Amino acid sequence: MATYKIDPVHSLIGFKVKHLMISTVNGKFDQFDATIESDKPDFSNLKVYFEAKTNSINTNNEQRDAHLQSPDFLHAEKYPVLSFLSTGVEKHNEETFVLKGDLSLRGVTKPVALNVIFNGITNAWDESRAGFEASAKISRKDFGLSWNNVTEAGGLIVGDEVQIQLEAEFVKQA
Repeated sequence: MATYKIDPVHSLIGFKVKHLMISTVNGKFDQFDATIESDKPDFSNLKVYFEAKTNSINTNNEQRDAHLQSPDFLHAEKYPVLSFLSTGVEKHNEETFVLKGDLSLRGVTKPVALNVIFNGITNAWDESRAGFEASAKISRKDFGLSWNNVTEAGGLIVGDEVQIQLEAEFVKQA
């Protein structure tokens, strides 16, 4: 079984959500860790464990980040980690597959399917490295993130759908 650890310097754990239903706010988590295991070179039996520190959320706005860490949203003090544990893989072809797993956020665990692109393996700096991109859409309300407000015009401030975007480089462990 080959084990790979995420290279945080060459990876991004991001998300997008609608703001005022007319624009999109982009964010990311600055502190995260992930391990993948597979005994097949095409990763067709990939197993993944990922976690991010909820207090590391970063939308390039300190006031918004503090609100996102509050009990209105992530409640980072009570739920310091969000995690994903894979449960299965559906391989479509050499580069694409669906990774199924359980996402745990704010004390709620729900199944999520990530659409994954396998970008390949290379040997750089005497290390074997594997690259992946993944995306999914979730309802934030499914995880208890239901805070919202209505504008004077009657529109919602925050959209329900959250687009998850991952760009990850993994280093094979000895």
